[in-house]
Amino acid sequence: MNGRISFESSKKQAIETARTRLLVGASLMAAAFFVVGVRLFDLAVFNETEDLRRAASREIARPASMTRADIVDRNGVLLATSLKTASLFANPRKINEPSSVARRLVDILPDLSEEVVAARLHADKSFVWLRRNLTPRQQFEVNRLGIPGLDFEQEERRVYPHGHLAGHIVGFTDVDNVGLAGIEKSMDAAIAGAEIPLQLSLDIRVQQILRQELSSQIEKFKAIGGGGIVLDVNSGEVVAMVSLPDFDPNASGQASDDTRFNRMTLGVYELGSVFKIFNHAIALETGVASFASRYDATNPIRVSRFTISDFHPKKRWLSVPEIFQHSSNIGSAKIAIDIGSEDQRRYLGRLGLLRRTSIELPEQAQPIYPTRWREISAMTISFGHGIAVSPLHLASAVAATVNGGILRPATLVGHYAKRSDGIQVFSAETSDRMRRLLRLVVENGTGRNADAEGYLVGGKTGTAEKQVNGAYKRNALISSFVGVYPVTAPRFLVFAMLDEPTGIKESDGYATGGWTAAPVVKGVVARMAPLFGIAPLDEIAPNIRQAANINAQPAIGNRSDAVN
Repeated sequence: MNGRISFESSKKQAIETARTRLLVGASLMAAAFFVVGVRLFDLAVFNETEDLRRAASREIARPASMTRADIVDRNGVLLATSLKTASLFANPRKINEPSSVARRLVDILPDLSEEVVAARLHADKSFVWLRRNLTPRQQFEVNRLGIPGLDFEQEERRVYPHGHLAGHIVGFTDVDNVGLAGIEKSMDAAIAGAEIPLQLSLDIRVQQILRQELSSQIEKFKAIGGGGIVLDVNSGEVVAMVSLPDFDPNASGQASDDTRFNRMTLGVYELGSVFKIFNHAIALETGVASFASRYDATNPIRVSRFTISDFHPKKRWLSVPEIFQHSSNIGSAKIAIDIGSEDQRRYLGRLGLLRRTSIELPEQAQPIYPTRWREISAMTISFGHGIAVSPLHLASAVAATVNGGILRPATLVGHYAKRSDGIQVFSAETSDRMRRLLRLVVENGTGRNADAEGYLVGGKTGTAEKQVNGAYKRNALISSFVGVYPVTAPRFLVFAMLDEPTGIKESDGYATGGWTAAPVVKGVVARMAPLFGIAPLDEIAPNIRQAANINAQPAIGNRSDAVN
């Protein structure tokens, strides 16, 4: 009996011991699973939160990186778009042997600095950028290394298919796709997050034509730069705008300050005799002079320490058309005296020449003009000295002078068949008379080299010495020509400018606007006109001669709409 009890007791004790061991083992297993679970939770939740926080901070820094609308020209040709790319980042806490990894990465991405990469991989951080916007080949080579801690994020890179051709207009973005210059900057809010392309008034075909014609003359006359504008005189649309030297927005970080400088909107210059267009228009509009008026241009004008003389003096009395045709500074100054400084300033202000332009570009300059508008100021401004404006200022004001007298703001965004907005500055009669004077200059004056056969170009030359350290530099010229066509019913304005051209044998040593810039206008007109369906005219036809002849009676406009 006692043996049976002893056996039962031993059996019960063994069961209790086994149960205890099982509970301890189970507890240990549960504890182990708990530790593993906590670690997994930490990795899955806390690291994900950190990644989300990093992603959110990056998204705040570059809100437009993944959605940015294309930019196209007036015909839908692509000027800027975004391509998906991979960007390389690392978690340094997962990187073993950072120096070795840095060396291997630089073998694939030689533009990186091994020292910089190594320093980033040694950082006590969980996220560092190593290289943005890799090519597919680069991504493949990095991925093939199989290094834990390296990963990629999908981004977008802004690309510009036409490179240099529209760099100053389209502009560029930073690595986070935030606009830094040009339309990319000024229209950043409209482009970021948009799905519909932003359409510009630019015609990339005309842009190419203008750039080619300018480049040829700049090279020929060894100028340091130049630029040009093609403007629709009836809508204010900028069809082309070139500033040379230019830059490739795909590599904007490598561009110099000089190449990124837009001479057409950011540069201000004393443009010389092209300002005689406004002087004559104001005189005709206010009635202080007519085509029959005559002024004594026999001798230079001396005012205090200033002397006003003519480049090619006629040394006789000149009519108002002759003053314009021969570009007489003396005659222009005497007309300005009759106009008076007050009226001159008022009209130039109405033409937009005393304020920034309305163009949708951040790169703009404020015109420079006298704070005290004295009589001597009015005299020099009449032939383009003593006032400095951008070429776009000039183009817009000339367009207003020839289109019936209406100033319409210059624009790059969108294009329209007709615009009803605008300010009536000159009467239709004055505008008609000015078109006849502009044709006279091309037919018989200083602008003969701009005469594109059949297109009735009218225009005006301009040559002015540049100011260097407050003094005019005789051999540093700004030479320009502004032309409109056809003068009987203008559709487009073409402006060309060369910065510091040098005279050559072909030009008898001259570097004036008639030799350097006028041929640019001729070439652009002849090549672009067919693109817009503008057919050549018979210049000797009676109706054409009637419309362009200064002796013919112009159409009478409503003068009550003009500035008075």
